[in-house]
Amino acid sequence: MAASGFHLSVSRVRSHAHFRPLRFRMAVLVAFLSIGVRRLHCSSAARAGSQWRLQQGLAANPSGCGPLTELPDWSYADGGPAPLMKGQLRRKAQREKFARRVVLLSQEMEAGLQAWQYRRQQKLQEEEKRQKNALKPKWASLQSPLPSQ
Repeated sequence: MAASGFHLSVSRVRSHAHFRPLRFRMAVLVAFLSIGVRRLHCSSAARAGSQWRLQQGLAANPSGCGPLTELPDWSYADGGPAPLMKGQLRRKAQREKFARRVVLLSQEMEAGLQAWQYRRQQKLQEEEKRQKNALKPKWASLQSPLPSQ
């Protein structure tokens, strides 16, 4: 009985021995997919060509701008424009915010430049006033000809 029990356990191990590599491969695949799905999706292949596009002066992501992104997907049969989609509204709001910031910063630059010019002009006037009111040496007044009587 002991011999037959030993034989069964060996045969059981033998019968499943060819499934071990398969089980191992499946376990590795499951572990890889559970851990590495994100890395697999965001691989460097997804960013292929971005350096070249940046060197050419284009956007790093080709779907970031252009007619496929900017133009509507559809229009009415009578030729009327389609309502703006969420992404288009978001990009429009971003552009408006950027334009407002540019205007604000340019106004600040103009105000700063004017203030700097005003301060410079004030310093020049003070310097001229200081030179005008400076004490003059006595010999300068002696060198002028005396009025003859």
